[in-house]
Amino acid sequence: MKKTSQRIIILVSLAAVIGLFVFFLRDILVPYIRMEINNDVDGARALLQDKGALGFLAVVLVEALQMVVVFIPAEFIQISSGLSYPFYIAILLCDLGVCLGATIIFVLVRAFRFKADEKEVEKIEKIEKLASGHKKERSTVLLLYFLFIMPLIPFGAICYYASSTKIRYRRYLPTVATGVIPSIVTSNLMGAAARYFIRNDMPLPLLILIIVLLALALFAALFLFLNKVYFKENDGTPDSVIYAAFFRIADILRKHRQRLHVDDSLIKGKEPPYVLLCNHESFYDFYYVRRLVGKVNPAYVVNKHYIDGGVIGRLAHKAGFIPKKLFNVDFVTPRGILRAIRGGYSVVVFPEGRLSLTGRNYPIVERSAAFYKKLGVDIVVASIRGAYFANPKWRRRFIRSDIFVSAERVISAEEAKAMTVEELNLAIEDGLSYDEAENPVNSYRGKDLAKGLENVLYRCPDCGALYTTGTRGCELFCTACGSSRTLGTDYRFADGSIADIYGRIADMERAELDGTRLEAAVKTVVFSDGRPRRRRERGFCTMTREEFSYRSDSVSFTIPMSELPAIPFSCGQEFELYYNNELYYFYPIENRRQVVRWALIADIIKEERHGNEE
Repeated sequence: MKKTSQRIIILVSLAAVIGLFVFFLRDILVPYIRMEINNDVDGARALLQDKGALGFLAVVLVEALQMVVVFIPAEFIQISSGLSYPFYIAILLCDLGVCLGATIIFVLVRAFRFKADEKEVEKIEKIEKLASGHKKERSTVLLLYFLFIMPLIPFGAICYYASSTKIRYRRYLPTVATGVIPSIVTSNLMGAAARYFIRNDMPLPLLILIIVLLALALFAALFLFLNKVYFKENDGTPDSVIYAAFFRIADILRKHRQRLHVDDSLIKGKEPPYVLLCNHESFYDFYYVRRLVGKVNPAYVVNKHYIDGGVIGRLAHKAGFIPKKLFNVDFVTPRGILRAIRGGYSVVVFPEGRLSLTGRNYPIVERSAAFYKKLGVDIVVASIRGAYFANPKWRRRFIRSDIFVSAERVISAEEAKAMTVEELNLAIEDGLSYDEAENPVNSYRGKDLAKGLENVLYRCPDCGALYTTGTRGCELFCTACGSSRTLGTDYRFADGSIADIYGRIADMERAELDGTRLEAAVKTVVFSDGRPRRRRERGFCTMTREEFSYRSDSVSFTIPMSELPAIPFSCGQEFELYYNNELYYFYPIENRRQVVRWALIADIIKEERHGNEE
């Protein structure tokens, strides 16, 4: 009863003080709040200037009110005070208001067990989890500084959360008072710039530039704080701020562009580390898998070329991404995977190593079951469906549609250990096998569904003529024999799927393989390991059943086809391979549609050799 009486006395006292302020300042507060609701900045500025010293008090009280009632945005009072008063006065008034509001919140939480909004608490707890290595009270202080710089969480919600921790008031209030200053300064500077714009006829583009620069300065301060102080110990891991920022940006860009359906029933609540293997249908598969694993931050094995050298390379290293030279033996990738597993992080791998070309999976060229067995962790086999037709490798336009990502199977470490290497390889390959055309999950409508498909189906499946196919709307036709076929809303032709037609072209190439000799004059771009600059030259490529060769004025080399697992490529642009720690991009000078043919014939030769070995 004694505690209850104390709480009642405190609450009544607070209500009386607030009531007195509202009574004496009702001529200011009521119209000001009404202007805030209507976003009337000019009216608010005129009102504050007209009331003189009482306007000062109004700024403090409204700022405090916005702290207590967290859904009211604080930027309005900060910008309008910056419009109304000299810069230093506006900052002082806003900071006093924040301190008053923070004190009221502290009392409400500690004495009356008030709680913050659950959604805001969830956001804060996710961030707090990343800093679990700090000592508790120091962690709370650093966490508050970080949250106040962030523009996404209201000041009031942060204070409700902080008051619910064990932080003492003598540390709490100075932290709040100093932590909000960068945001208040930015908002008041925006108001001051707007005031100067109104009074001195500042050009509007200059005002916009000032506001943008101020926002960038705030984010730069946030980044430096995160990178140098708050998450320093997480540098180089998936718990780093760079990793979080990358996926936050991906979430903003992708979240509303597809209807993503996640089935994580097999791995929900599963603790890392584990290896997650997934098929590779589209460029955005990394994002879909990230949504599947939930709160776990896995390390990703990524094409080394995307994250090699320069600023991007340094950021990728800080984010804990693991580089992989496509279809090239190296020891960096296994070491990176092992380091991540030992650090307690799961690892995501796309074993196909390249995006699906036809909606059917590529065979796994680099079979890694022996390595996975040695890791001694569970293996999760996941699948993505619907992503291929939404944004196939050969088309630029993204079609909004349903995309399904799910965990299909968990092979425990004990189960993997009991399997032979071949049995585990087959289990993985079987789990990753798919054909999008067999079980379509969407109906696709559009006037240009076939656009770009001529770069994949480069040969007429009817007459066999090379490079005579073309597309028009949803139609694929041949200029040599006049044949034509149309894609339906299920992305199939009347006589089969895209993969079926591609298979018929592959059969033609197999039948002619003995006499096939590919030659192409190319423009070449060479990327060297650890060097930011690239080398450009012209050369000539040749490929037969036995070997691939390249020659230019500066270099000449030959690679036996037995040592060339596959040839990655970009449709209608280039094909590529590694040689002597350098990545060669070959752009055919004439007829860039031929790059798919180079890749297909390399696959046929590999398939033939694999069959002979078996």
